[in-house]
Amino acid sequence: MNSPTTPTVIEDVQNAEDKRHLDIDQVGIKSIKHPITVKDRSGGSQHTVANFNMYVHLPHNFKGTHMSRFVEILNENQKAISVESFERILREMLVRLESKACDLEMTFPYFMNKSAPISGVKSLLDYEVSFIGQIINDKFINTTKVIVPVTSLCPCSKKISDYGAHNQRSHVTVTVQTNDFVWIEDIIETIEKQASSELYGLLKRPDEKYVTEKAYDNPKFVEDMVRDIATELKKSKKIDNFIVESENFESIHNHSAYALIKGTN
Repeated sequence: MNSPTTPTVIEDVQNAEDKRHLDIDQVGIKSIKHPITVKDRSGGSQHTVANFNMYVHLPHNFKGTHMSRFVEILNENQKAISVESFERILREMLVRLESKACDLEMTFPYFMNKSAPISGVKSLLDYEVSFIGQIINDKFINTTKVIVPVTSLCPCSKKISDYGAHNQRSHVTVTVQTNDFVWIEDIIETIEKQASSELYGLLKRPDEKYVTEKAYDNPKFVEDMVRDIATELKKSKKIDNFIVESENFESIHNHSAYALIKGTN
């Protein structure tokens, strides 16, 4: 039986020439989980797990990219992945993968400790946050995306009903392209203040009475929600561009109501 032999030179297939002459805009890896550290506004930090997507631009003359290098970069930065290191990791991707453009997305649960409005009892509420970074023509573009669950109450239902009004949980998604550091908490609070009522992880009976009546006194269509939030975002000098989306999961229909606004400051 012949023993396997190890070649002295292993062919690099990825670097082989491709004759189709087509650039690939994004090539890389999706849905790889890795621990990260995120600073919060209180001065502490949260240790969480993010889902990463990592891509580079591939010139037409290369057959493939080196997928293992994406994983190597994550593992080499295991103790340093944070908002502050985001741009540095992107630039490392450019060098290690010999590309002119790259994208890095990390999505993770972020927790805020909230006090109930009457009892003051504290509980954690989670939000889905994404940091999205790009380098194009040597320019770093920083985008933050936050999904915030809130309560909305229908103005039409309140107006036409002798008593009560239908309400629903809504998911408001705000995507902002920033030119300066913005706390996640600031974005979340901007959204929650424009809802019929914000959500809490834990409520006592006096709190339930308060939030129910607050929503009733503050009815909002899905159109009202995106317009009111967009109005607030336009006041920020730290935000260059934004997208506001609201999806209301209707309680009396088998469909959702949806609205979107795009804006530039």
